[in-house]
Amino acid sequence: MSCGKILGIGDALVDVLAQVEDSWVERQGVKKGGMNRVDGFQMAELLSGVKDPVYVPGGSTSNTMVGVAALGGKSAFMGKVGDDNRGELFKNHLFVNGVEDLVGVESVSTGSVLSGITPDAERSMWTYLGASENLKESDFTEELYSGVSVILAEGYLAYKEKPFIKLFQLAREMNIETALDFSSFGVVESCRNLLNYLFENKYIDIIIANEEEALAYTGLKEDAAVERLLEHAKIAIVKLGKRGSIIGSKNGLIKISPRAVNAIDTTGAGDLWAAGFFYGYLNKWGLDRCGKLGSLVASEVVQVIGANIPKAGWERIKKEMVSI
Repeated sequence: MSCGKILGIGDALVDVLAQVEDSWVERQGVKKGGMNRVDGFQMAELLSGVKDPVYVPGGSTSNTMVGVAALGGKSAFMGKVGDDNRGELFKNHLFVNGVEDLVGVESVSTGSVLSGITPDAERSMWTYLGASENLKESDFTEELYSGVSVILAEGYLAYKEKPFIKLFQLAREMNIETALDFSSFGVVESCRNLLNYLFENKYIDIIIANEEEALAYTGLKEDAAVERLLEHAKIAIVKLGKRGSIIGSKNGLIKISPRAVNAIDTTGAGDLWAAGFFYGYLNKWGLDRCGKLGSLVASEVVQVIGANIPKAGWERIKKEMVSI
């Protein structure tokens, strides 16, 4: 049983998966394989042009909270959805997976990401943030943070500067540990001054980045990048994909070896790695053991399509994690 609770804060999005032809992507006037921002009207038009779409609740931090709960930990998620079918789908997803629902409901539509999957399996994506953009400073209260041990926020929230600062500021005032996942190198490049502000004010305890994000912020790679990030936090993590990960603290650097599996889709790998790490961290495991559990959980999700580990996968994880 977990001895602490983690609160994840992020964009509450529903992934919409649809099989499309190359010609359909070309008609949208975008580069195949890219990510495109659209408004609600554009998203509705796009959805009207695809057949048999599959709706799957997603969002990076939400995926992590679902993973923590699946491992037996206490997790909660806070974001914004609309008062619509997709919002209900998202909230039900949290409920059935044992994640405490702290999601606000807005009058605008729930955010979504349309993935147009062409016959070559490549995904072209269109993102409508919808209700997720309605995050406000006033949403962050002592009541929201009550009983929370760790707060994890995704870097995408940096585009909403004032609420982003408030969520960390309040956590620091309440002596709650904070974790920031950089989310994308685009966030790092666009919001560097804001990240610097957070670091200068010692608002962040744990930094999580992949290779690209760490390089974008530090200009360095692997060990050197971790050491530079440690100047701003007490724990710094750089994920190296199929080469494993590096966890740094005042006690030095720990190399976490990857697990050899047949990876068919890396969707959600970083999110589920974080789920394993934070489950261990909440239970006061050593960082080495936390990282090994992260690697184990990530190794299961890359063997399936999408970010949801099936029941059999979680059973394998729970059987093996006792001996990590």
